[in-house]
Amino acid sequence: MSVEKFNPVVKIINGITVSSSDLAIVSESSYTTDAESVIVVKDVENCDIILDETTTDHITIKSMTNVTIKSDKLIDDEYNQIETARGASVELRFVGQGWYIMSSDGLKNS
Repeated sequence: MSVEKFNPVVKIINGITVSSSDLAIVSESSYTTDAESVIVVKDVENCDIILDETTTDHITIKSMTNVTIKSDKLIDDEYNQIETARGASVELRFVGQGWYIMSSDGLKNS
């Protein structure tokens, strides 16, 4: 199990400066976003990605396995979590008080 991070960046999220990596490859059963723009999830049977709006306001997640994307804020004003299957990709933005799906392919609601 591992997390590989690439391309160091400094971003301003909600008026706070955040240092992180722009890209990450996640191979763990659970991971919390940390200012990445892109996360690829692979080499693990299932993974929970927890959206952290204090460090991340825009993210694309590519699922090379089964992924559950969770948040303590609503996603599309309706869901606490969404599921993606292998091969799916979803782009999310934090706007106001919640997460919104901007683009997706293969999204399954839960």
